[in-house]
Amino acid sequence: MPVKKARRPAPGGLSVVDGVAFMVGIIFGIGIFKTPPLVAANVGGEAAFVGAWLLGGIVTLAGALCYAELAAAHPDRGGEYHFLSRAYGRPLAVLFAWARGMVIQTGAIAAVAFVYGDYAQAILPLGSYGAALHAGLMVVALTALNMAGTRRSSLSQRLFTLLTLLAIAIVAAAGFLVEAGTVQPATTAGAHGSAAFGMAMVLVLLTYGGWSEAAYLSGEMQDVGRTIKRTLIIGTVTVVLVYGLFNLALLNAFGLEGLRASQAPAADLMGALFGQPGEAVLALAVCIMAVSTLNATVATGARAFHALGADVPVLGFLSRADLRTSAPVAALALQGGLALMLILFGSLTRDGFQAMVDFTAPVFWGFLLLVSLSLFLFRTREPDRTRPFRVPLYPATPILFSLACAGLLYASLAYTGTGALVGLGVVLAGLPLLLFIRRPPDGEDLALRAPAE
Repeated sequence: MPVKKARRPAPGGLSVVDGVAFMVGIIFGIGIFKTPPLVAANVGGEAAFVGAWLLGGIVTLAGALCYAELAAAHPDRGGEYHFLSRAYGRPLAVLFAWARGMVIQTGAIAAVAFVYGDYAQAILPLGSYGAALHAGLMVVALTALNMAGTRRSSLSQRLFTLLTLLAIAIVAAAGFLVEAGTVQPATTAGAHGSAAFGMAMVLVLLTYGGWSEAAYLSGEMQDVGRTIKRTLIIGTVTVVLVYGLFNLALLNAFGLEGLRASQAPAADLMGALFGQPGEAVLALAVCIMAVSTLNATVATGARAFHALGADVPVLGFLSRADLRTSAPVAALALQGGLALMLILFGSLTRDGFQAMVDFTAPVFWGFLLLVSLSLFLFRTREPDRTRPFRVPLYPATPILFSLACAGLLYASLAYTGTGALVGLGVVLAGLPLLLFIRRPPDGEDLALRAPAE
């Protein structure tokens, strides 16, 4: 559920430094402030905890390299929609658009809202359901804001990325300053160790999310065959190092059991070092970053519904925009309503954020598996096609990524609860829409059209 804050740069000859800065900016997000306790709860020991984050970096790099070839050979604004359409046909692509709007994007909105709610609850407690109340109120506020047509500047996007980096650095430094294993969680989640390493990897790769967008830089770089590989390798190594230091710091401060029990580990750590003011300042910073990410997710998520309305006439009302603001009001309203329903569902579970991961993960990894396999299909069908970038170590690299996707799909089904079944049920509910797909002009099949060069 890869949802990040940075915008794509304008076309032009991007350097390796530009590419690395962009990649790092979109991967770093607020997930790192929430997922470490959940990862800790799903591993058997400290070595497995550290290993999960390292393995996540390897899978991230393999996936980014595969996406770089797909994006360079088949450039299109539709991204995965375009890849799936060309590889498997338009009905599957439309089903993906339905799944993205109804499950992946709305689940991401609810997940980010729960991160906001957990840290907002540390500042202003609202009772036993306070995190869900904070989350729901923020979704309502930002949905209304986007209906009014308000847009943020790219400057604010960069500012929040810098704020994220600063907060990560401060927490990491604090984690190494305290005596090992001495911090006690103030916002307890209740320790639970299931030793489900597959689920730990689902959570780790959720935190690494955003690399798929970074791969689209291949269409904006000079000498792409040389620079994109360096960009992806340097960017991935940078993220792995930063996330690794952050998690080692938390492990040093809490110990594995203490980390499992924390609901908001960064705030707990700052509270232990600097008291209530330190906890409040860190919680406020995470809340600000969460609002930034949430606002971007609400704005971009509505586009999936908007596109679905354009492809499926029976949902045409979703593609209409307000004449004054150009905002897709109907799409935003539907998206906001679904997100609120998910927040309500999450509030009835042990952990709302975990429930949203359960809801979205099988759908996300199922479609990502299909995208990864499309690389083999394109190589077989179009052996003479110009590919500005070719994934190194083919076919080993895409095989590794496809196996990782398959394994994570299995893990997200085997180790999750009712949320996974609900997510899959919502996707299957979209099957009847395939009977109402708008036909392309003159009977032309979108999957057979030449891509935009």
